[in-house]
Amino acid sequence: LVTGVQTCALPIWLSLLYLWEDFLREKAEYQKKVTVIMKKRNNFFKFGYWIFACAILLAGCSKEQGAEERIVVEGVKMEDEKREQQETESDKVPSEESTKDTEGDTEDMAVEPEIVHADWSEYFNGLNGTAVMYDASDKRYTIYNEEPAVDRRSPCSTFKIISSLTALEHGILEPGDSTRKWSGEVFWNKDWNKDIDFSEAFRTSCVWYYRQLIDDIGQDRMKEELEKLQYGNCDISDWEGRLNPNNNNRALTGFWIEASLLISPKEQVEVMERIFGENSEYSEETQNELKQVMLVTEQERTDISVYGKTGMGKVDGIVVDAWFTGFAETTEGKLYFCVRLGRTDGMDVSSLLAKEIAIQIVTDYSNL
Repeated sequence: LVTGVQTCALPIWLSLLYLWEDFLREKAEYQKKVTVIMKKRNNFFKFGYWIFACAILLAGCSKEQGAEERIVVEGVKMEDEKREQQETESDKVPSEESTKDTEGDTEDMAVEPEIVHADWSEYFNGLNGTAVMYDASDKRYTIYNEEPAVDRRSPCSTFKIISSLTALEHGILEPGDSTRKWSGEVFWNKDWNKDIDFSEAFRTSCVWYYRQLIDDIGQDRMKEELEKLQYGNCDISDWEGRLNPNNNNRALTGFWIEASLLISPKEQVEVMERIFGENSEYSEETQNELKQVMLVTEQERTDISVYGKTGMGKVDGIVVDAWFTGFAETTEGKLYFCVRLGRTDGMDVSSLLAKEIAIQIVTDYSNL
């Protein structure tokens, strides 16, 4: 019986085993399918996620680009508006400048110095001459004998003011170390026959000293300085003074002594104001050094300080130019002046006389 049951049960166990194997195989296949499906689903989700992320990024970029475009557009608009505003303002500027120019012209016209004429013949006592006074505080010229006042003549030794000025300002002349050695040549003025310094050379009007000093300055610098000062005709072409018929000694001649350089008395006054006036371009040190040598010590009044330089030129032994030019410091301000005497037959003409006349005019003018 047992044997029969075992024989009968074997096919059943085999069948069950086969079914179990099929089940396991199908289950394995099913799990594979599930795994594939899950992988596909995961891939789907990943794909969707990346699409969503890209969409967000694209949207952000689009917004930033739009903002940048708006900024650029707004910047361009601002630039255009700014350019238009500048063009509008530039269109307005000429009219404003024109207004300023007009106002400046009006001011210039308002401060144009007044010119009055005075009868100072009593001071000249018959001498052929002229006098020019400029009152800086009142901006007024007072002129005696206008025709010779604007007639250009040789400045002679009054030019020592200019050569001293130039040498001092450019460091060519050092007052503390200014002595020049005398050559030994005997000159007509005994005060020149020795070693001499700047102060004494100016006081005695030593021509040989200034001939050397002007050569040290040189033609280019001297020409530049004369043009800056608007000094007469600014002509230094006869550098050695060969046009001077009165002297052949080249130690005693030059373009400033009856030669190429010419200036009028009125221009002399203008030059003095350019050197010592409020708008002077020269250093205070240079002006003070000049004032020391220009100071007229023989004065009666103590409330007026007179500074100046004489000058005299001859032709054929006759005095044709006698000068005294400079300025005075008074309690009311500065007075710039020039007196020139010309040839006067039968009368004594000298630079010392021109100096006396100038000081008397200045003194009386300051009393007014």
